[in-house]
Amino acid sequence: MASTGIKAMALLRALAVVALAAAILLAHALASAPVATAAPDPAFRQFLDGLKVEARAKGVTDATFERWLGKLEPDRTLPDLILPGQTRAQGKQAEFTKTPLEYLDLPTLERLAAQGKQLAARHATALQAIEKELGVERHILLAIWGRETAYGTYKLPHNMLRVLATQAYLGRRKDLFRTELVIALKLIQDGALDPNAKASWAGAVGLTQFLPSEFETLAIDMDRDGKKDIWNSIPDALASAANQLKAKGWISGQPWGYEIRLPQGGTCLYEGQPNTRPARDWVASGITRIDGKRIPDKLLDAPAFILTPGGTYGPMFLVFENFMVLKRYNFADLYAVFVGHLADRMAGQGNFATPWTTPKIISTKEIEEIQERLKARGLPIEKIDGKAGMNTRNLIGQYQQTSGIRVDCWPGADVLAHLRRQAAR
Repeated sequence: MASTGIKAMALLRALAVVALAAAILLAHALASAPVATAAPDPAFRQFLDGLKVEARAKGVTDATFERWLGKLEPDRTLPDLILPGQTRAQGKQAEFTKTPLEYLDLPTLERLAAQGKQLAARHATALQAIEKELGVERHILLAIWGRETAYGTYKLPHNMLRVLATQAYLGRRKDLFRTELVIALKLIQDGALDPNAKASWAGAVGLTQFLPSEFETLAIDMDRDGKKDIWNSIPDALASAANQLKAKGWISGQPWGYEIRLPQGGTCLYEGQPNTRPARDWVASGITRIDGKRIPDKLLDAPAFILTPGGTYGPMFLVFENFMVLKRYNFADLYAVFVGHLADRMAGQGNFATPWTTPKIISTKEIEEIQERLKARGLPIEKIDGKAGMNTRNLIGQYQQTSGIRVDCWPGADVLAHLRRQAAR
């Protein structure tokens, strides 16, 4: 009996070993297999068939097209997609879903500023050469690198081609991504772009986040090794970012903006590009820098406008053209403020003088409702997009002032409730 028991135990152990080996083999197979996707989408294949003709006209061979897109399926989890049955894009980037207090997180800014100062010293020679050649200040470039990929420590999560194909098929900006996808395929075919490159949800790649078209036209081989490498070469990545800022209108020596104090009686209704005027006019109106310093004489004739990204619940700024250049890099007020302020910190400045006390942001759907109701009342809302941008904040302030309620230029639950009550009357 004992012998029988021993044999049974040995058999069980053997079976366990076989099962474990099978599990390990299965795990390896799954790890090496393509990422699981939804069932094949016939409409997506039809979309790709139409795109193939366009790609062929741009020099992309059918072999290249099929090799990299032939088995691809869309990623419906990405933000900014308009899925079947929907009328609005799903999800938003952090710049539009977080309050200024959350987005401009003090510990994050302090950490990135400290790291940026170290990197400025480490790469001083390259940064000096970039400043001399392209006219873009080093701290701005380091701040972009810090914001985009935390100086390379943040690993981009998506496959570039899958993102571009999905956004071209289902995204809110289909034409843009259709073009980017074709350019990416041509760059891959020419050996200039890795077909397996990792990207953001919007298809941007590299340490300083370039779309394929930007890489094609603006990337620079700063380290002179014969290739434009914005993934591994810090000189190439920072010089390429500088070249992009220059192409978008960067003015050498001009600040992005100053934190200010409004004059007596001044309100958040001053905000916005339509109120742009020479800086000397703002000075004459009583606006002052919050640090007590004068606005330099060389800037007095420069066009400037007021920015209140948190309505009345945070700092206010006098911003110049370079602020808009930063927005052209990433079209969000908070992104430009983050990069500008981080650069200022690296250059020796401190925290915002005025604290951020912005209340919790309401949902995208609720902001869309505010925009729709304001537009229905005849106010010139530019877009129904659920974003608390300059135009929306300013028009909320106008409505509040006209209605005789507290003016804070912020899309809060109180202003939405007031709009609903007015509509119900």
